[in-house]
Amino acid sequence: MNQRRTILSLALSLATLLPLGAHAQTMVLKAHDTHPAGYPTVAAMESLGKKLEAATNGRIKMQMFPGAVLGQEKEAVEQTQLGAIQIARISLGVIGPIVPEVNVFNMPFVFRDVAHMRKVIDGDVGAELLDKVTNSSARLVALGWMDGGSRSLYTKKPVRSPADLKGQKIRMMGNPLFVDTMNAMGGNGISMAYGEVFTSLQTGVIDGAENNPPSYFTANHYTTPAKYYAQTNHLIIPEIFVMSKVTWDKLTPADQALVKKLSREAQLEQRALWDKSVEEYSAKLKAAGVEFINVDQKPFFDATAPVRAKYGEKLADLMKRIEMVK
Repeated sequence: MNQRRTILSLALSLATLLPLGAHAQTMVLKAHDTHPAGYPTVAAMESLGKKLEAATNGRIKMQMFPGAVLGQEKEAVEQTQLGAIQIARISLGVIGPIVPEVNVFNMPFVFRDVAHMRKVIDGDVGAELLDKVTNSSARLVALGWMDGGSRSLYTKKPVRSPADLKGQKIRMMGNPLFVDTMNAMGGNGISMAYGEVFTSLQTGVIDGAENNPPSYFTANHYTTPAKYYAQTNHLIIPEIFVMSKVTWDKLTPADQALVKKLSREAQLEQRALWDKSVEEYSAKLKAAGVEFINVDQKPFFDATAPVRAKYGEKLADLMKRIEMVK
């Protein structure tokens, strides 16, 4: 299946860069996202595509491929590096091994809240990290940031303090940092593929998981016995969208400047769509019987101090700069 997807994407790539009709310079950019159609990141990229087409009188167009139809994230990144996919929205996990500085955003409680995170990615730190990705060996041009939401706990038993997590098996993303974060917060962090979470919650393999409200709802995890949503906000991780350097180098300086301008607009547009989505899905979750629990975050913050010390040793200066952003 992976080979078929790659062949399909390469074939489409050749087609996108060939002349269309009498306009030899016309190109179609394929944009990839693992999120489904209608998701805020997808909608924002589609809007960028429409603006790009209008601004260039149809000389540059965009075709959106949501729902991982061109492959999962690892495949998509590889195809973007080759130029088979032109634009992709990706998580920082695949960039971290190449640009270690972006791992600072994966730290628990590195941001005080969502507003703090947005000021950071909109400011000098955000711009600096985009430049580091672009200037790295990743063969990707970082265009902007997307709001990936604030992650909190949903469990079968209510959680109001770290003590309440004792003995509870909580699914975490497959990164030792995240597993260590849950262990420090008092639970038993379990690394597990996202597609296995629903069944594991139903059958009791795990006692809970963590994510943002839109994902909690759209994955139907709220229909399992995990109906308590403790708003720990322990991870607030922005995502990034990038262009293949192969494609970027084919653009004129004027077109590159246009893409950067529209990318900035897309970053802000996605944010507005995200806020609306969180509000709507939170209301749906509450209507479905999910209990939202406001917790004192300080005990969780204090408990995860060793995790920040362990994984942030080489990122201490960057973490201090983030802390200083008001």
